[in-house]
Amino acid sequence: MQGTAPAGYACWLGYPYIEDEESRDAYRRRCAAIAVAGSSAMLDSAREELAGGLASMLGEAPRQVGAEEEAPTLIAGTFGSHPALDAGKLGEPCGAFAQDGFVIRRLEEGPIVLAAHTERGVLYAVFRFLQLLRNGVGLDELRLAESPANRLRMIDHWDNMDGSIERGYAGRSIFFRDGRIVAETSRIRDYARLLASVGLNAVSINNVNVHRAETGLIADALLPDVARVAAAFRAYGVRLFLSVNFAAPIELGGLDTADPLDPRVARWWRERAAAIYRHIPDFGGFVVKADSEFRPGPFHYGRDHADGANVLADALAPYGGIVVWRCFVYDCLQDWRDRKTDRARAAYDHFRPLDGRFRDNVALQIKNGPMDFQVREPVSPLLGGLTRTNQLLELQITQEYTGQQRHLCYLVPQWKEILDFDTYARGEGSTVADVASGALFERPVGGMAAVSNIGDDPNWTGHLLAQANLYGFGRLAWNPRLSAASIAEEWIALTFGSDPGVMSVVSDLLLRSWEIYESYTAPLGVGWMVNPDHHYGPNVDGYEYSKWGTYHFADCHGIGVDRTAATGTGYTRQYHAPQADRYESLADCPDELLLFFHHVPYTHTLKSGKTVIQHIYDTHFEGAARAAEQIAKWDSLRGRMQDGLHAQVRERLVHQAEHACEWRDRINTYFYRKSGIPDAAGRTIY
Repeated sequence: MQGTAPAGYACWLGYPYIEDEESRDAYRRRCAAIAVAGSSAMLDSAREELAGGLASMLGEAPRQVGAEEEAPTLIAGTFGSHPALDAGKLGEPCGAFAQDGFVIRRLEEGPIVLAAHTERGVLYAVFRFLQLLRNGVGLDELRLAESPANRLRMIDHWDNMDGSIERGYAGRSIFFRDGRIVAETSRIRDYARLLASVGLNAVSINNVNVHRAETGLIADALLPDVARVAAAFRAYGVRLFLSVNFAAPIELGGLDTADPLDPRVARWWRERAAAIYRHIPDFGGFVVKADSEFRPGPFHYGRDHADGANVLADALAPYGGIVVWRCFVYDCLQDWRDRKTDRARAAYDHFRPLDGRFRDNVALQIKNGPMDFQVREPVSPLLGGLTRTNQLLELQITQEYTGQQRHLCYLVPQWKEILDFDTYARGEGSTVADVASGALFERPVGGMAAVSNIGDDPNWTGHLLAQANLYGFGRLAWNPRLSAASIAEEWIALTFGSDPGVMSVVSDLLLRSWEIYESYTAPLGVGWMVNPDHHYGPNVDGYEYSKWGTYHFADCHGIGVDRTAATGTGYTRQYHAPQADRYESLADCPDELLLFFHHVPYTHTLKSGKTVIQHIYDTHFEGAARAAEQIAKWDSLRGRMQDGLHAQVRERLVHQAEHACEWRDRINTYFYRKSGIPDAAGRTIY
């Protein structure tokens, strides 16, 4: 599809012609004759990517030679598949590449080699090599070795079979249409290529809220169609998962129960697993949302979540499948008058007592915060609260609460704060990154998962700059120690080219966008000031009296939720010291999370020296002004990129500037009327 693709469709895989003649000629010599050792769907993808990328960048196609026929100038393959691909001769320890890692080297007086233990690693090496060429890297001293930090690097889709996407802001599903799986899979293959290019290796294609139609995805009638989708992903090393309905034994199997301890239920799941693997031998496993937001689960039968997860894990275990069990479980029928029940406590309270009871092929998927992907909330204490259970960090790429891809919000800085957070689970230095990967507690399964932000829009993500979030998630899942700035620079160079002016402006826009969005929306970690249901736009009291348990408790005296052990819900004590003590203390609690942990008067003085109410006024005025300034910055790039790309982004930035004013005025007016305290600067508040 790339030849006739609309602006933005290629994302970061455009492979433009290299204009610098000296570099182009050097690359042509080094890449004149290429060979990929072996043949399989994945190796064929690597061969196609390598040949196509080189032809596009160099202006002529390289000769493709057999690995054994003549000496290639570049050879790719698994270790041992060719004499040049010997880990020992390459000077690399074999164990360093056990998880799809790779080595890229130019041998002395020999070919360039792209080598790995796995075919997936070979594919990753090809993508990285082409990226190096795009960035103008010299090949004479080429030596690069990488391995991913996380075993599971996963994208979750919340797509429904009618084609809709729950919390989708970039068009409709690329997998489903009118109650069926799409017949044409070329776009799915293009998507698999995007995922592989940033090292992602797993995808779940249907909504975790599994409705009746989607329940049937594991039935015999639909498995051949599911297998077609799996084949498209398999060619790029991405394993297919499915979200399953815990009540499927009833709704699909005709049983009168889904009790996980009933032998009939266990047998039904074993039979379904066997049927799935007959169609999809490399099937990844199940994603499960249970006992949450009216979804069925083991609580209905007096069982716990270990019971529920383990019956599925036992069914998948013979085939190497994994159960990804979501920890988003809380009481969603809460009385707003209740000041003690705390939704933030729920995941820890439910799952901490079950630590060590889950099978080794179960991974608990834990949202980054205790609530629900807010623009600012603390790290979930469950990350670091479990020591004998596999864990996955769950993030949300789709911008449900961060502007829904109509506002610019580069989320990588937020994710970096989460990954770098010290849980103190095994003393100082116990970061979330090491908890999630399994390294901290030496768990067999670990990694990161995120809710997708793509749909069938021509540029995949609606807002062109939102592609940076998809790219950034893949890069962080591979290497959590990369910086937000370096990831932004990579993405900009691959998407727009190496123009220093473009790099400077776009990098500045991306790296400042989260703080700008936060400044004109919910203040100081309180969250949730959005319209119910669709979650777009300001509504300070939208959830204040609802059943969902997300409140700010603003009155004429103050605002915030008391989650301290001394006088509140006790949530602070779910953390390890010293983080628990820091959050418990009004004096030590970080300003940006103050209202998440404490109820304070509007006149409380922050560490910045401002009162809470003045901070609210100032940030909302400043945030709206900074949102408007983004348009002029972007306009400075007109003529320095494709007109279509420029126009796509400008349209979104104009909307954002207008909408930021709506946020500013509603939030400021609400708190002026609530507090009766005027703005010290005398600005217009309605």
